[in-house]
Amino acid sequence: MRGVGSIYSIADSIIVKASYTYLRIYTNNETYSANRGAKGIMLVFKKENCLPMEGLSDQALTEVAHYFSALAEPTRLRILNCLRDREHNVGELAERCACSQANVSRHLSTLAKHGLVAREGRGTAVYYRIADPAIYVLCDLVCGNVARQLDAQAALLAERRGK
Repeated sequence: MRGVGSIYSIADSIIVKASYTYLRIYTNNETYSANRGAKGIMLVFKKENCLPMEGLSDQALTEVAHYFSALAEPTRLRILNCLRDREHNVGELAERCACSQANVSRHLSTLAKHGLVAREGRGTAVYYRIADPAIYVLCDLVCGNVARQLDAQAALLAERRGK
């Protein structure tokens, strides 16, 4: 990754480093990466700032489920992918996602409500950008998991056909 120095190793931390284009998280000998549009930063999340799911109240779990529900729609994931590289207005996103502007606006409202995108008005246009770049780490982690599951299923089918 260009523009990033050495990897830091702190026992009770998750290290997040970003260059101009990429965000990477290093933890437990694994690397999670996501495209990033902001200039280089490094964030360190201490484990005490990350709550394990097992200790959350029912109300907190409901809030977590609502957060994940914002990601449970393919059009919203397409919008997030479009915003990886740079900000866009509703018309640009509608064109890139092959959706109506009204549909994209509705999805952007949901994403903004959950703190995933931020909006900025410029004259008569409103531009959207990623408010929480960690969402790409989460999405890429899930996509990797789904890909591994599909690979395992394909290998199992190939094995059964070979018998």
